[in-house]
Amino acid sequence: MNIHKTKGIVLRTTKYGETSLVVSVYTEMFGIQSYLINGVRTVSKKGGSKANMYQPAALLDLIVYHNDLKNLQRIKEAKWSQLYQHIFSDVWKNAVSLYMVELLQKTIKQPEPNSDLFQFIEDAFLHLDVSDINIVANFPLYFAMHLAGFFGFRLADDYSPDKCILDLREGEFLSEHPLHPHFLENQYSYITSQLLKTMQPSELSEIKINQDTRRILINAYQLFYSLHIQDFGTMRTVPVLQAVIS
Repeated sequence: MNIHKTKGIVLRTTKYGETSLVVSVYTEMFGIQSYLINGVRTVSKKGGSKANMYQPAALLDLIVYHNDLKNLQRIKEAKWSQLYQHIFSDVWKNAVSLYMVELLQKTIKQPEPNSDLFQFIEDAFLHLDVSDINIVANFPLYFAMHLAGFFGFRLADDYSPDKCILDLREGEFLSEHPLHPHFLENQYSYITSQLLKTMQPSELSEIKINQDTRRILINAYQLFYSLHIQDFGTMRTVPVLQAVIS
């Protein structure tokens, strides 16, 4: 069993026994991995618990034991890679971060490393942490649209006044309605094209979206993912997200 240094993003934490955790982490070196962490749910003499480090969306620097033949790995050392200023304490940013985490859980299935994907996710959480409310409200839409590209079903960014109907099943803009009901049109397809053109989260403040439009788009993008990922299902964070940021 070899020892490696890697960054990791916590996706899910499950209690195990009296004091331990099983933590699902998207690592830069090994992709998604599960780690058994013993004794972290006890309170130290300093009054804290190491379990706080394994909250969903936490960015960690890890030293891990790795064995390709095992489904459950071990962590030798862990520390914060970046300590958020707001994500764990701000209601809006926390709701968005949990939506992002659930989307990652539903899309990342295989333990394959992808450094570009890892960097995109890490940058997204760091931007979310320091963004103002106008950007935070549009952040889930931006993240969902750009994440899709890493899994091979990014929407074709070829919107025009003549091709203004977005076919969610085929992932392209059309000039005529498709023969199925899974499409967007009017301002919804236009805003989607604007989100696809957004390269940095800081640009999101320029996209003006009202509450109803944002709600419709969040539901449409959930449908978009369910059409392209088998057993995607529905996202439990969507109702919470809509209640908080709309």
